[in-house]
Amino acid sequence: MKIAIDGPAGAGKSTISKSVAKMLNYIYIDTGAMYRSVGLAAIKAGLDTRSETELQRIINNISIEIKNDEHGQKFFLNGKDVTKEIRKPEVSIAASNVATIPSIRLKLVDIQRKLAEKSSVVMDGRDIGTYVLPNAELKIFLTADVDERARRRYKELIEKKAETNFESVREEILFRDKNDSERDFAPLKQADDAVLLDTTNMSIDEVINKILSLVEEKCNDII
Repeated sequence: MKIAIDGPAGAGKSTISKSVAKMLNYIYIDTGAMYRSVGLAAIKAGLDTRSETELQRIINNISIEIKNDEHGQKFFLNGKDVTKEIRKPEVSIAASNVATIPSIRLKLVDIQRKLAEKSSVVMDGRDIGTYVLPNAELKIFLTADVDERARRRYKELIEKKAETNFESVREEILFRDKNDSERDFAPLKQADDAVLLDTTNMSIDEVINKILSLVEEKCNDII
């Protein structure tokens, strides 16, 4: 089964998707981390993350690997572990910019689809249900109000000892919302056949249990 989980920044996609995948013994694919990796590569190369011409200089010469171990999923850029580095606020902005470039999306989408062909997956992102895996058996659109999403992201960054403040995190999320939903190619939007889950007043366990019940219903329908 293919499960697509989409939604805006800070909606809890990664946390929820990882847990659901683990409980179902599915492969979890964090597509956002792929865009973050390209964004980080662009920053290190001193490139304009909004320029397709400049990004073309590196996209065919970078290697992005995903490895799973007992501690979870790790991301490697050109052989270097960048799991922590790609979560920095400046990389979030770069990733959002990079994701607006059609040629970059096409390259990464091709990788994502090939990964999904191999096994049952839970894949999260912005355009999974609408573009990457339009035939996924179950599509979820996770959302929450902007203040709640900013609160979650701020808490996450503080726990990682990042230097930031709530207002800057909130502004970053608003910027990413605008960037993601207004881009011309494969913008962030809810698929027509996706189940909408507003997680503003839901705990992580409540969201996970709701998705697991939807998976069970879908499996029963297939049978």
